Amino acid sequence: MMKYTEEHEWITLDGDIATVGITKYATEQLGDIVFVELPDIGRAVSKGDGTVVVESVKAASDIYAPLDGEITEVNDALADAPESINADPEGKGWLFKIKVNNADDVNDLLDESAYKALTE
Repeated sequence: MMKYTEEHEWITLDGDIATVGITKYATEQLGDIVFVELPDIGRAVSKGDGTVVVESVKAASDIYAPLDGEITEVNDALADAPESINADPEGKGWLFKIKVNNADDVNDLLDESAYKALTE
């Protein structure tokens, strides 16, 4: 099940590993993404920390950690193909994976209907 933040990140949880990316709505606001700066594996992050920088034809934007935890994996394919984020933001365009400190924290995030209401 996908959850969302008010900052337009999406999260899926598999055990204590969360996969994080930005929503289709976010990519539409940003425009064509031309560069991504991913975090270091092993980095500890707290909810709200700037974790990724995406640069588009319009602006550079920080992407925030949705939960407390440690970065376990990054989507290295984005270095050569940042446009994957625009093409498939909630699939191949994922940004990073995080081992969450408390999986129950995902319950504090928005569900699909709440996120849809936020973006309308």
